[in-house]
Amino acid sequence: MPGPVKTRTYDNARRAAAARRTEQRVVETAQRLLLERGYAGLAMADLAAEAGVSVPLLYKVFGPKPQLVKRIYDVLLAGDVDPEPVAERPALQALAADPDPRGKLARYAALGRAMAERAGPLVSALLAAARAGEPELRAFAATIDRERLAGASALAAHLAECGALSPALAVDRARDLIWLHTAPDTYRLLVLERGWTLDDYERWLATSLTAALLPAPVPPPTSS
Repeated sequence: MPGPVKTRTYDNARRAAAARRTEQRVVETAQRLLLERGYAGLAMADLAAEAGVSVPLLYKVFGPKPQLVKRIYDVLLAGDVDPEPVAERPALQALAADPDPRGKLARYAALGRAMAERAGPLVSALLAAARAGEPELRAFAATIDRERLAGASALAAHLAECGALSPALAVDRARDLIWLHTAPDTYRLLVLERGWTLDDYERWLATSLTAALLPAPVPPPTSS
């Protein structure tokens, strides 16, 4: 019967929207507390109280603290608590469709800048804690490095398939160069330590990746 079906559909949509808002509030609160107190100083009970949720709900949705941190990182990178699959995201589809290799790398730099803007300060703080010996964050550091390497591999393979890579550059070496350029420590050193703006960072990333990955431009012939 149409009436009850519509009511259930509406109620389900409303509950899903409420759950998204709650999850977003937890992510924003956790990010703030992690930056203020550090990983060791973040108590799950304090996070639950400040985000307005129960401790059991916090564990049910996010899991223990290491899983919570990874979930926050994923949400910040994607910019959404419920993002589209990676291959379906408009920015990546536009990158794949761009016929100009320099345009592809400019788009990739813009993506890197957006991710750094959302997640860079928190990731820098978490990686510093991992280097200082926080055992629960060592796995986090290794995981995000592997994930970045997978993303770098995908871009390098895409450029190779398009015939865009420099002929002197193997795909594996291109992958490693992309991975290096997008390292959180590169963002930390340039933006957080040296005071570069995000515009500066994006321009450098696009220019440096272009120089490292694409064939050198052929100079115009000189007139005799």
